[in-house]
Amino acid sequence: MLERAAVALCHRHSGLGADGWILVTPPSASEPASIRLFNSDGSAAEISGNGTRCAAAFLVDTGFASTYIPIRTGAGLKRLRLIGRRDMYFDFEMTMGAPVIGPGDLHSQLPLAGGARECTILNVGNPQCVFFVEDFEFDWQTLGAEVERHPQFRNRTNVSFVQVLDRQTLDVRFYERGAGFTMSSGTGSAGAFWAAVARGLAASPVTVRTLAGPLSLREESGQVLLQGPAELIGGGEFYFQS
Repeated sequence: MLERAAVALCHRHSGLGADGWILVTPPSASEPASIRLFNSDGSAAEISGNGTRCAAAFLVDTGFASTYIPIRTGAGLKRLRLIGRRDMYFDFEMTMGAPVIGPGDLHSQLPLAGGARECTILNVGNPQCVFFVEDFEFDWQTLGAEVERHPQFRNRTNVSFVQVLDRQTLDVRFYERGAGFTMSSGTGSAGAFWAAVARGLAASPVTVRTLAGPLSLREESGQVLLQGPAELIGGGEFYFQS
């Protein structure tokens, strides 16, 4: 039922419209807050970087958290720090974790309908496939849809297309597993950042430009830290018939 509720909630026309749905469990005396995430197609996801910041904003606004906010996700415990707040607009730094690039995955050759393309495959709490491009003057959304469901990825993958502007600036487009085209992605930005650093194309700290605005990423002791906003834009009730 939760899967169907996620589809209904996220529907662009008959629902509220969203890339995903997050269920937030407030902290208790013995446990941190936790979240459970569903994509707009009803599939479950381990983590959303942007979504976790939104959950943190909700917890702060409702009085369940203050400056330091630990949140348990499907990708483990993540720690957020509130940097600033202006009304319903919040700024957080979030520890994303240590990305993992498997043997041979830094310069992987992925067979596709139009021929093999080089990419970097990694995990930042969820699966990522990163392509470095000269520009976005091609049908990257169609390519993203093909890669998302490529048979090499048994549980599908998130896809990022990265244009390196300089060693401290990346321009990125995202095609997310279970949601399709999205204007921004926290985990996708972390994957793009780490892949660029690992390839020697960028050096920490890095600004990732997304269609929804910039995110700031840096490396500290092998961990990726992401700074970005979260904004609460409304509240209310949604009526769903199971």
